Amino acid sequence: MAREKRIDMVILGLLSHEDLTGYDMKKRIDGAISFFWKGSFGNIYPALKDMENQGLITKSDTSVGGRERTTYRITESGRDKLKDWLRDEQASNELKYETLLKLFFGGVETGEVSVRNIEVFEEQIKKDLKVLKTYCETLERSLDVEDHVYYSLTASFGVETYEAYLKWCVKAKKLLKRRV
Repeated sequence: MAREKRIDMVILGLLSHEDLTGYDMKKRIDGAISFFWKGSFGNIYPALKDMENQGLITKSDTSVGGRERTTYRITESGRDKLKDWLRDEQASNELKYETLLKLFFGGVETGEVSVRNIEVFEEQIKKDLKVLKTYCETLERSLDVEDHVYYSLTASFGVETYEAYLKWCVKAKKLLKRRV
């Protein structure tokens, strides 16, 4: 599947649970999904138009409080496409961390700069880990809801991964500080 079309699967996945506006989709992506996937209005809205043209979703316009609101709904064709994607065993699991890119080229600058970059990364990871742990605790109380099992597995993967990142941060800072 073409890389630029993965946003389609995110959208279809979100719409498989409930009808949403483009704004609502962005909020969902910026919430729990943001720990492993990013999306912008710049790729959501063109994807929505394209998917509507393909018959994967439909839209309906309503007026709420005098404001126009466009809500999207998945079609059976869209649900089938989502299921096909879920069954496809091919998946790209690439990581892109700018902090690691900066660290890779860190020899150009002082060690203090690299240590600080790691500290900034570590601060963000700690903040995100706190949120992920809250998600896990909440989800573990409602695993009888089918989708919550999948959400919980995703969140627990994040917790374990982020805990490993923090362990690496301690080791990396220690090594760099010895060299400074």
